Amino acid sequence: MLNKRAQILLKTLVERYISEGQPVGSRSLSKFSGLDLSAATIRNVMADLEEMGLVASPHASAGRIPTHQGYRFFVDTLLVVKPLDVIQIHQLEDQLHPDNPSRLISSASQLLAELTRFAGVVVSPKRNSAIFRYIEFMSLSEKRVLLIIVTPEGDVQNRVLFTDRNYSQSELTEAANFINRNYAGCAIDEIRTRLQSELKQLRQDMTSLMTAAIDAGDAAIRENSEAVIVAGERKLLDVQDLSSNMASLKKLFDLFERKTALLQLLEFSRKAEGVQIFIGEECGVVTMDEFSVVTAPYRVDGKMVGTVAVIGPTRMAYERVIPVVDMTARLLSSALSLH
Repeated sequence: MLNKRAQILLKTLVERYISEGQPVGSRSLSKFSGLDLSAATIRNVMADLEEMGLVASPHASAGRIPTHQGYRFFVDTLLVVKPLDVIQIHQLEDQLHPDNPSRLISSASQLLAELTRFAGVVVSPKRNSAIFRYIEFMSLSEKRVLLIIVTPEGDVQNRVLFTDRNYSQSELTEAANFINRNYAGCAIDEIRTRLQSELKQLRQDMTSLMTAAIDAGDAAIRENSEAVIVAGERKLLDVQDLSSNMASLKKLFDLFERKTALLQLLEFSRKAEGVQIFIGEECGVVTMDEFSVVTAPYRVDGKMVGTVAVIGPTRMAYERVIPVVDMTARLLSSALSLH
């Protein structure tokens, strides 16, 4: 536990470091803390905070910087969040109105990036049921068939089916034509039910092929139904702390490309209420040690369906980023629920 004096000095140190990006010395702490303390007293408090792992002395500098633990204590205990100004609220409200849901998701990520100057991320809702526009079969080799699925959104998914026998290309074309003619645009759960009665007219081996195709198509569409929309990645190149560490930035950009680990991190926040903050190694992703993630879940008709987030350096103005993420999640919930 920190006494009031130590809390004020730590709060001042974190705020000055976030603002200036330079180690904070005793003189600055005396000037900006509002406390009437001697330089020796301030140094003693800083030594105690350093021993507790809340601040660190970089190199031979006389000043100190917050550690990840120091940021965590600051965010949990000392942070005073600034409400958004009227202009920012209007900007969010104007852009996040209910029209095209997919455009809403994209707009939200762009707005997060513009308002924070960091990377904005939105995880779109999972589709409740898999639907395809049409499918195709291609013979690959002995007992292997390539299934090509095109969704109503134009996404293309491929799956390899291992079959019980060889199929000629004409048989595969016939099977694809039958499925497209009778089931295109239907939910796959519905197709599976109809298959049991309607395919009795076909040979058993063709029924087996079509059932395998529907199962594989269902898995493919659902697996890729949760999209991660990232905007403003290049804004991170303008952040002084990050631009000097291109190796770390490259790893983050690789993470944006892969998105799987990013999805896992953001999945945690969807299960929690309100704004969540992950600092450095708390992200659980090795490449994120120099970054912080501020997230909030959003809802459709009261049910949590996705996440909005901002990714930036650990030295970010948390009091400014948190309300942007929170308001974006609230407005996105409202807009999607009205759709």
